[in-house]
Amino acid sequence: MTSRVWFITGCSSGLGRALAEHVLGHGEHAAVTARNPADLKGFSSENALPLSLDVTHPAQIRDAVEGAQRSFGRIDVLVNNAGYGYLAAVEEGEDREVRAMFDANFFGVVEMIKRVLPGMRARRSGHIVNISSIGGLVAGAAAGYYNATKFAVEGLSEALAKEVEPLGIRVTLIEPGPFRTDWAGRSLKQTAAPLEDYTGTAGARRALIAGNSGKQPGDPARAAAAIVRIVESPSPPLRVLLGRPALDLARAKLGAMTQSIAQWEAVTLGTDFPEVR
Repeated sequence: MTSRVWFITGCSSGLGRALAEHVLGHGEHAAVTARNPADLKGFSSENALPLSLDVTHPAQIRDAVEGAQRSFGRIDVLVNNAGYGYLAAVEEGEDREVRAMFDANFFGVVEMIKRVLPGMRARRSGHIVNISSIGGLVAGAAAGYYNATKFAVEGLSEALAKEVEPLGIRVTLIEPGPFRTDWAGRSLKQTAAPLEDYTGTAGARRALIAGNSGKQPGDPARAAAAIVRIVESPSPPLRVLLGRPALDLARAKLGAMTQSIAQWEAVTLGTDFPEVR
């Protein structure tokens, strides 16, 4: 590895912690953040900068980014990892919970990017890694609101990549499938008002996700190594799926979309003015 400065959100556990441990273990510098500073006690090496950060508070984002820049002089790699899941059928969704998740999963990402980009633009270099999900490509019952936050991150990142590539800045979306983290465990929120009519759809999937906690096939340590490999690449991709379940789901959706587009092609083309066709 060449020496880089990382800024990683959501390092208390799971993928964020695994990534922080990986880069620090290889001599890189990293600002490691979590809402609860007590969760960062294990990061005591001289190349680590533990910072308290709740990404739903813009003032904390400002202070954390400025602190990292004072300590390390720059931020080379921003990893927007902080976030969580909330499970509810669309009709079951509680407004306060939905808006809180959007603040963490989407608007927090936006604020982080806007705080870090000026330095990257000035140096004409940098890499923004947004942790999305296979749920940012494929939606499922009970996860509609979570899917919406990740679909939003996907769209934002696609546009951002086109805007900053000429400035020497790269953007990558990481799309994990189920990984053995706390996402489906203590971090997961669920509706407090389930409706009986959705027992066989959203309810069944909530039970499946919760029951699979701790048994997911994805290994956070291997995911961390994969992310570093992507950042080190001279031509990093816009998107990378992590894990076989993510790959299988993405391929199934692409196949279904291709089939549907072909089936309805005549209707699609029939909506243009005749001279366009």
